[in-house]
Amino acid sequence: MVKKITDKVTWVGKVDWELTHFHGHEYSTSKGSSYNSYLIRDEKTVLIDTVWLPYDQEFVSNLKKEIDLNQIDYIVANHNEIDHSGALAELMREIPNTPIYCTANGAKIIKGHHHQDWNFVTVKTGDTLNIGESILTFVEAPMLHWPDSMMTYMSGENILFSNDAFGQHYATESLFDDKVDNCELFAEAIKYYANILTPFSRFVTKKIEELLSFNLPLNMICTSHGVIWKNEPTQIIEKYLEWANNYQENQITIIYDTMWESTRKMAEAIADGIIKSDSDVTVKLFNASKEDKNDLITEIFKSKAILMGSSTINNGLLHSIAGLVEMAKGMKFKNKKAASFGSYGWSGESIKLLTEKLKDAGFEVVNDGIRSLWVPDDDEKTKLSDYGKSIVESLK
Repeated sequence: MVKKITDKVTWVGKVDWELTHFHGHEYSTSKGSSYNSYLIRDEKTVLIDTVWLPYDQEFVSNLKKEIDLNQIDYIVANHNEIDHSGALAELMREIPNTPIYCTANGAKIIKGHHHQDWNFVTVKTGDTLNIGESILTFVEAPMLHWPDSMMTYMSGENILFSNDAFGQHYATESLFDDKVDNCELFAEAIKYYANILTPFSRFVTKKIEELLSFNLPLNMICTSHGVIWKNEPTQIIEKYLEWANNYQENQITIIYDTMWESTRKMAEAIADGIIKSDSDVTVKLFNASKEDKNDLITEIFKSKAILMGSSTINNGLLHSIAGLVEMAKGMKFKNKKAASFGSYGWSGESIKLLTEKLKDAGFEVVNDGIRSLWVPDDDEKTKLSDYGKSIVESLK
């Protein structure tokens, strides 16, 4: 199904309601997603991006119903990860000589994926393509979130085709931000930023500042996943600037895994102490073995401090905690404090190991952690509650 955006621009993408995971199984998509492709009709006709590989034939078939493919003068490939360039090979079988506008890195990546040497036209920031009443201006955006990424601005319609930037994995038939549940929308938007763009926050800030310096009028931001930002489109730009600036809320997150509930009891006692010391702080507890890892990364992103707990097993950590710390390391979080805790029976190495891993992941570790032998009794819980109070003090 195609959807009219303006008199000149039509959405020709795919809404994927069934998608549950992305990047293999590295990213959960409980709200599905979409692969947004756009057809521009001016004096020249331009296709911006395609869709994910499983839908390549469906995409080309639907596109044929909308337009004679030979009328497409140019293809713009803003980013060439397979969820955007997946249908390109199927399309190019039909129109093999059509110029593909992309960055130099984009041409390399397309060749790496599809092993075809199509008619590439490489562009840099500031390069333009006159398509009639409108002009397309290309803006390189390396590492937002791949080296080849770029955005395309359409004058007249005042649309920024932003590709992955400002997107969300969020399926909707409504298309526009003002037609969906905004609580759901922004929950998916911050999850997307936390899990995908956080490592590149310094590039996010620089690129947005560069975009704003152009003083371009902006009516819409057409992303490649999720909604089109039509209602005050700068609201998501402002959010990105906020999220990129070492973001934190007044939240302390406690994440643990437990074998026989002792570490869970420790977590609850520590939380009790935090709340007694600071009733304004938001405290959240999660069992890492039962929660979605991407949701946990989002909660860490929102936090000013985290406490991570693990029982000791085989002189090491429970794998859900070890894996989560490794994910957090890749996120390169800034301006966040941390501490460790955990129960043990006879050796108790998990606390020292976890403390070192938290340091290695870039957290400011506030102390050497706390551990409890076997099951914490009332006296031990009082000690743990006091430990929670000490965490609050360390944040002042």
